[in-house]
Amino acid sequence: MTKLYIELKGLPQSERYGLYSQMTRAAVSIPSNIAEGSGRRSDKDYRRFLDIALGSSFELETQFIIVQNLNYIEEDRIQLLLDELSKIQKMLQGLIKAVSH
Repeated sequence: MTKLYIELKGLPQSERYGLYSQMTRAAVSIPSNIAEGSGRRSDKDYRRFLDIALGSSFELETQFIIVQNLNYIEEDRIQLLLDELSKIQKMLQGLIKAVSH
């Protein structure tokens, strides 16, 4: 998460209330939903929060691609963040699968 905030400082000031705000909310949503879901009483409820976290991760991925296409941040730096996000998505998908059985 810290890397995200550091990289987003490179966004233009005009994106402070646009992409920056959306991306930080999506990034915070991922662990927040995992944590909230883990405190639920049923696997079905936990799964719902994991699905929301996964959705937020795909939202964040899309926003990274937009930032990359707009050349706001260097491509290699964005790729590192996308690689980390991909790992998180795979872990979430595995957890969702485990909770679903």
